Amino acid sequence: MNPAHQQAPHPDAYVVGVDFGTLSGRAVVVRVRDGAELASAEHPYRHAVLDRELPDGTRLPPDWALQVPSDYLDVLRHAVPEALAAAGVRPEQVIGIGTDFTACTVLPVLADGTPLCELPEYAARPHAYVKLWRHHAAQGQADRINALAVERKEPWLERYGGKVSSEWEFAKALQVLEEDPEVYRRMERWVEAADWIVWRLCGAYVRNACTAGYKGQYQQGSYPSSDYLAALHPDFAGFVTDKLDQPIGQLGDTAGTLTAEAAAWTGLPEGITVCVGNVDAHVTAPAAAAVERGQMVAIMGTSTCHIMSSDQYGTVPGMCGVVDGGILPGLWGYEAGQSGVGDIFAWFVRTGFPAEYAERAAAASQSPHEYLTDLAAGQKVGEHGLVALDWHSGNRSVLVDHDLSGVIVGQTLSTRPEDVYRALLESTAFGTRTIIEAFEQSGVPVDELIIAGGLTKNALLMQIYADVTRRPLSIIGSAQGPALGAAMHAAVAAGAYPDIQAAAASMGKAERGVYQPDPDRALAYDRLYAEYRLLHDYFGRGTNDVMHRLHRLRRLRAEASA
Repeated sequence: MNPAHQQAPHPDAYVVGVDFGTLSGRAVVVRVRDGAELASAEHPYRHAVLDRELPDGTRLPPDWALQVPSDYLDVLRHAVPEALAAAGVRPEQVIGIGTDFTACTVLPVLADGTPLCELPEYAARPHAYVKLWRHHAAQGQADRINALAVERKEPWLERYGGKVSSEWEFAKALQVLEEDPEVYRRMERWVEAADWIVWRLCGAYVRNACTAGYKGQYQQGSYPSSDYLAALHPDFAGFVTDKLDQPIGQLGDTAGTLTAEAAAWTGLPEGITVCVGNVDAHVTAPAAAAVERGQMVAIMGTSTCHIMSSDQYGTVPGMCGVVDGGILPGLWGYEAGQSGVGDIFAWFVRTGFPAEYAERAAAASQSPHEYLTDLAAGQKVGEHGLVALDWHSGNRSVLVDHDLSGVIVGQTLSTRPEDVYRALLESTAFGTRTIIEAFEQSGVPVDELIIAGGLTKNALLMQIYADVTRRPLSIIGSAQGPALGAAMHAAVAAGAYPDIQAAAASMGKAERGVYQPDPDRALAYDRLYAEYRLLHDYFGRGTNDVMHRLHRLRRLRAEASA
């Protein structure tokens, strides 16, 4: 699908990358020849995340997280033209546009792409809306999907570390079928938002290889069989053929060209290249110049995704998938992750930041995070006497269980907010170390750890990660890693580079070894990490099932009061 004859990048050629995140979308204008980012713009989603009620006030049960698809189009209408104007780039200089999205973020649509939630008769039906990646209400369906796969010895299961997640396509679709069969029957396509936005840009529905492989259980050219799906639910047998299956486009390929309607939204020329969709984490790897085997990129934001390519195939417990060419052609692409990281820090600031601290922070012209970070930075490792589990949004890897919840052990009447804050920072580093150890114990070496995302700005957090993992940390050289990666793929699709590795050589950027582990702190963290692992296995591997019991009780009480 790429042009047959590649040409050297024109010195005045530009591409646009658009990153659709959890709360907003960001557009960046990038020079093709060297990856220089001329300008960016951000547009917040008007409806943000619907986790308590729909726009009309319809209440939502616990563990739901929905979005409104028109918010994504508003990003195209606002962020793209704003970034273009700020860059001082003429529209005719832009040769392509690429996008990335959170995943698995998925929605039910009609055959022409119309979201069901935009039909008046479904405006009050929760299952007609976008299910955001952190919609965790399909855990029961995921449990059954996994149990049946184990019972039937389904060969695809090992490529997901032995478990698929409640965040993924099949569990969420099965939840729709079982809880609102009318919406399920009405939907004609079950579409990743990553593909829906490309569909809106170019008028063609092309399913991207990344979400198909990692979130849609598409392995070795096929999905789970209709016999298997029928065993889950008789009406689920035709899910793949009737609602999911679609031609698959490879990463960096052309999905189509910009339509007149999308050109009017964005201010870009009609007919320029629109790249096949991608996932925010995966597309960041080449932006961080991570195109060699063993380079793990941790994209740290509201959650963290751990992305790595390798020439070694291994079954890593609790990974989110291994896909041939899922990140880079010719290598196995691995994904793991933590469902809550920045979200956990934000939760604590929102609920545990006292008024006197707020006054002091304001007087020092600091944000709550900056104020707590400064206080926490003055502590020695272990001084607060706490250890926490980073499961406030469940556990993605390595336990793959979103009915788990957070824990903080060791609090006393002397415990201060900065103590808890530091313990939460450390807990997420412990979670990342757990993931790295799972890879290496499975014969998939991790040679370098590169950090991307907004949390790289927190120097204390980065140093904690270096000390806890006992590894030097490299840092991406871009504040807009996903959008830069999407733009780089657009450059490949438009023919400016032969492949994403070549684009990364010119456009990718990372600073190597910015944070070095301190031997004394690392030794102290080894002791704390041992306590973390005891708690991790005690609460997460069935020794004490209290979290699941509490979760069931919470759901029952919420349903009774609905």
